[in-house]
Amino acid sequence: MNDTVTRKESQSLSTMYGTYADVLFVLFPFLVIFMQRLWDGQLAQVLLRPDFSIAAAILAGLAIGKFVLGLVSERDLGRFKERIVFFIALTLFVVLGPAIILMLSILGEREVPGFVAFVQPVLLIVAISLYTTAISISNMLTRKDDSADTGSDQGASVHPAAEARHAPLVIPRRSGGEQG
Repeated sequence: MNDTVTRKESQSLSTMYGTYADVLFVLFPFLVIFMQRLWDGQLAQVLLRPDFSIAAAILAGLAIGKFVLGLVSERDLGRFKERIVFFIALTLFVVLGPAIILMLSILGEREVPGFVAFVQPVLLIVAISLYTTAISISNMLTRKDDSADTGSDQGASVHPAAEARHAPLVIPRRSGGEQG
């Protein structure tokens, strides 16, 4: 039992590091832009440019992709399917939509309202939170199949129906060409 707990902790830690590495990878170009604006003495204008909204939109798109991956990877979600769809809608309406509207408004306006300096970092924080949630949900659903292959902690054998259910996506073959 101690070995399984250690393995689960190691998987969680690896997932956390991987998730935050993704976030840092997305934010790196914006860090470079921030440093260039700091060098140019335009630090006050950093929050009034669309950079944070662009980063939030990128992370929201990645989160939606992970939520959809969670939906298609497990067919027997039952009541949890609606929860994942809720998170997709939440990401669309709370982060992606406002981020795109802010980007277009900031680029089209001469005078950017002061509330943008507050809203953009909040959007980015919410986008990071939703992305980490999406990664956790997706990993839980995809690892559920992996844990079914190894059996439970008591060493019980895997039910044959669980083994047959392992391939979540079936891609149909073309009717013409080689049959193999």
